[in-house]
Amino acid sequence: MKLIFEKHKEGRRGFLYGKCDVDKPKPLAEKYCRKTQAHLASLSELDVVRHYTNMSRFNFSVDTHFYPLGSCTMKYNPKFCERIASFEGFSGVHPLLPQLSGGGMLAQGSLEVLYETEKLLCEITGMKAFSMQPLAGAHGELTGVMLIAAYHKDKGNRRKYIIVPDSSHGTNPSSAAIAGYEIKVIPTGLDGYMDLDEYKKQLNNEVAAVMLTCPDTLGIFNPRIKEIADLAHKCAALMYYDGANLNAMLGKARPGDIGFDVMHINLHKTFATPHGGGGPGAGPVGVSEKLVEFLPISRIKKRDDGTYALDYHQQKSIGYIAPFYGNFGVILKAYAYILVLGKEGLIKATEMAVLNANYCQAILKDYYELPFDKRCMHECVFSAVRQAKNGVAALDIAKYLIDKGYHPPTIYFPLIVKEALMIEPTETESKETIDAFIEVMIEIAHLAQENPTAVNCAPVNMPIKRLDEVRAARQPDLCWKEESS
Repeated sequence: MKLIFEKHKEGRRGFLYGKCDVDKPKPLAEKYCRKTQAHLASLSELDVVRHYTNMSRFNFSVDTHFYPLGSCTMKYNPKFCERIASFEGFSGVHPLLPQLSGGGMLAQGSLEVLYETEKLLCEITGMKAFSMQPLAGAHGELTGVMLIAAYHKDKGNRRKYIIVPDSSHGTNPSSAAIAGYEIKVIPTGLDGYMDLDEYKKQLNNEVAAVMLTCPDTLGIFNPRIKEIADLAHKCAALMYYDGANLNAMLGKARPGDIGFDVMHINLHKTFATPHGGGGPGAGPVGVSEKLVEFLPISRIKKRDDGTYALDYHQQKSIGYIAPFYGNFGVILKAYAYILVLGKEGLIKATEMAVLNANYCQAILKDYYELPFDKRCMHECVFSAVRQAKNGVAALDIAKYLIDKGYHPPTIYFPLIVKEALMIEPTETESKETIDAFIEVMIEIAHLAQENPTAVNCAPVNMPIKRLDEVRAARQPDLCWKEESS
């Protein structure tokens, strides 16, 4: 497919301005003028509409394709959420309005949404309070670790380590390291759980916190999680809950009740805002009672007369961590989603997500290696080692699925599983859709034995075939340059 610049036709226009009826403005000073041409394409409106419409049809989205992604919940976002987010009363509010004199009273609806969403998240997670500001999951993680650091500093504790199991999300050790902590990694035992004996050896009064992805990236919920939390608290360490996988236990268990002190929620994953490519996201951070005073400012408070206002008076706050009040559009969609589904709806969503993942696992384990054969939560992790013996790697399987109209699952993650295939069907897909996906996965397993070349050559139906994966990641070529004549 040609680039928009390659479709350029000199003199062609999409819009013609009427004759100017004002005096010709004074020219800009030469120092402000371009020295070279802007190289903008000249095209008709129809050329542009067809170009971008056709290009969008090559894209995969939740609205057009099944995303059995794994690790990064990509479930359907009901359109009523988008409709509510587009209401002019919300979308047209200037973010500075609540900070202007008298402006807060003109933004009461938006402030109420932030306040009430925080209260709902507290009820759902068992936390005392939330900051709605973090703009993504990883941003929420960093905020959470900063809260942990502020807590220990306030207590006079000298802590230098954060414990992370090797089945955690990769952002966990990254966030801890960025915040200045050294990382202790606990291996996964043969049973698929964090090695508890090694955990006990590493836990001491130099540990600031234990960060757990729960359920972990193997899709497994550790039944000894309460014991792990109790051991950490005995050492005065805090427990951090990575809520990226909260979709697996929503309405079934609350991190605060289990013993977690800090957590973040990927609102976009758990409460239906499809994401990718860096956004949009929202990663509110929740804390237990002992960490409330360290939360970022500003916070939304409800006055005695029932109105809402911004509160900056928090002496031990870690300060500002994002502009304004968070990604309001994502928060608003999550608020609408929670209200419409209600308690029973959220529980049902979790139950369906777990059922669908276990359904996939139960059928596909006859065709793909299952490294830890136990009931999974919202995602199941296979290994393609059987297929790799015939020359078909996890990457080949992912490429073949593209030809069949499926977005590939997460591959080669978690790192502790060789040739990993992480599948997460979510609760929003029908049995027919999941069955069709399973049939293709079985077809691939048969091809790997009988005709591996057919899988190795995929994709064959896409405009772009196999990329040099390393070069595409390390030397991205995203800017068009005019060829010199």
